[in-house]
Amino acid sequence: MTCDLDEFELKIISLLQIDATLSTAEIAERVGLSPSPCWRRIQRLRDAGIIRAQVVLIDRRKVGLHAQVFAQVKLTAHGRQHLDEFAARVQAIPEVMECYVLMGAVDFMLRIVTADIDAYERLFFSTLSQIPGVQEINSTVALSDIKATTALPIPFQSA
Repeated sequence: MTCDLDEFELKIISLLQIDATLSTAEIAERVGLSPSPCWRRIQRLRDAGIIRAQVVLIDRRKVGLHAQVFAQVKLTAHGRQHLDEFAARVQAIPEVMECYVLMGAVDFMLRIVTADIDAYERLFFSTLSQIPGVQEINSTVALSDIKATTALPIPFQSA
């Protein structure tokens, strides 16, 4: 379900996804509202689930997570009947940062972060390849990040 958002709300979410530490007063000033109506709009966006969370983004390399791997997972024909079980298993693996169901030759795409390639190899053999129904895993190691953002391209008209 999509929500009809007005210009103020689009500006608010655009600002918050870039810097969630902004105060309501700072946001209000930047979008052209007074603080109280701005705060109510932010609360409405939270209540509607448009703002799901406010988090801190960590530089993975600075905390010792140097390997980023994209794993394409193909399930057996029988394994496809247990997509929910696969999803539950993957959700329980902390190193799996993202998991997507795909259409096409493979069933899932996982973004996995580990300390190094040796740690990924251990995860691969001890956990990923042991999930029932997994037929094939093709892993691609990312060498560097060219673009990585969490900010959605929110369209709005400039006044």
